Amino acid sequence: MNKKKIELQVLNISNSQAQAGAYAMVLGEANGTRQLPVIIGASEAQYMVIELKGIVPPRPLTHNLFASVLEILGVKLMRVLIYKVDNGVFYSYLYMKAEETVLQIDARTSDAVALALRMEAPIFVYEDILEAEGLKMADNDEGPEIYSMHEVTLNELKAALQKAVDEEDYERAAQLRDQINQRQQS
Repeated sequence: MNKKKIELQVLNISNSQAQAGAYAMVLGEANGTRQLPVIIGASEAQYMVIELKGIVPPRPLTHNLFASVLEILGVKLMRVLIYKVDNGVFYSYLYMKAEETVLQIDARTSDAVALALRMEAPIFVYEDILEAEGLKMADNDEGPEIYSMHEVTLNELKAALQKAVDEEDYERAAQLRDQINQRQQS
């Protein structure tokens, strides 16, 4: 069985509004409008934001260390494939090439994507997973309103809160209020 694969790219990392203390990684279809939200841990989110912003930490983080070891050993990360989802948990394979041998290694999706970012490898998902788990944005839609704690100022969050209240979107207002409170406490 040869299932169709869709290439994805990391669009954003933001606080998860579904799980406290977790983050949402939004992967977008490279040549389309579908998006795939994946809940990830804080350390993976932090690493990905650092990588996406091009920040070089003074000492290697875990994913940097692993990538450096692979590079020194002559192993190339060819691609990442999200191959399964079960109860909201995504499963991925790393496809690596060492000399003429191709290795398929099971990995957490957050780790696989973090490594793909560091090693500049493409990320793929099976079409049926993207169809079942993804969000479809209208062609003229810029995507969901995502507030990243790393990129949005406190004033912008307050303005979005006021807009949500004005539009009587109280669920969204409560989420923004919680983000503002969390930002003010840290």
